[in-house]
Amino acid sequence: MELNLRNPIAFFDLETTGINVASDRIVEISVLKVDPSGSEELLTQRINPTIPISEEASAIHGISNDDLSDKPTFAEFARKLANFLEGCDFAGYNCNKFDIPLLAEEFLRVDLDFDFKKHKVIDVQVIFHKMEQRTLSAAYKFYCNKKLENAHSAEADIIATYEVLKAQLDFYSNLKNDIDYLSKFSSHKKTVDFVGRIVYNQKGEEIFNFGKHKGEKVEDVFNKEPSYYNWIMNGDFPLFTKKVLTEIKLRPINKVHPENE
Repeated sequence: MELNLRNPIAFFDLETTGINVASDRIVEISVLKVDPSGSEELLTQRINPTIPISEEASAIHGISNDDLSDKPTFAEFARKLANFLEGCDFAGYNCNKFDIPLLAEEFLRVDLDFDFKKHKVIDVQVIFHKMEQRTLSAAYKFYCNKKLENAHSAEADIIATYEVLKAQLDFYSNLKNDIDYLSKFSSHKKTVDFVGRIVYNQKGEEIFNFGKHKGEKVEDVFNKEPSYYNWIMNGDFPLFTKKVLTEIKLRPINKVHPENE
């Protein structure tokens, strides 16, 4: 089943120096952009991460530090990538928990504030886990009856992810071919930041989802313990999480002085 699209949708996958969203970097990105007309455009780029690749990560994706010495840095590639993604909805495999948070960090490091929160996101892994509880290779075999060659190559993985999503729509009659529906269906919970440090409560208020103030409203914590904000700002937290918390902290000031918004 072909996707029913209102906007272009960008399927993307990252290979990285490791699995820490706050500190690791991209070494390869592949994006498959599908237009509502059905036309496809593929963009794949290796990136010089400027930091060493962990042995564990290199063993998985097969990319070494020497492979990237002559490649552009993310700062040099960011604008081209942002232009390519402009106006797109997004899809990936485990993208809610890893790819989008890490890519958002990369954009923020180079002062390019690409706002993923304004875009619909479909996580094909979440759909798969809700329906079958498997891996990407198993999903590809299960839905497409194909063996995933070159697994952990960003390009092979993302092409497989695109094919799996289309096959899922054929396989499950109760899945709607609608980007809004699929985005909501493939989201575990509504988070404020990408990594789930801050979530919404039942009233739609931002609350902490970690640490000693877990379950408490962010605004209340900052009012009674202002030093907690400074601790987070100086800690090893993702840049996007810090950005969200700064916006919440400044909200009372902006309400009094709306010209600051």
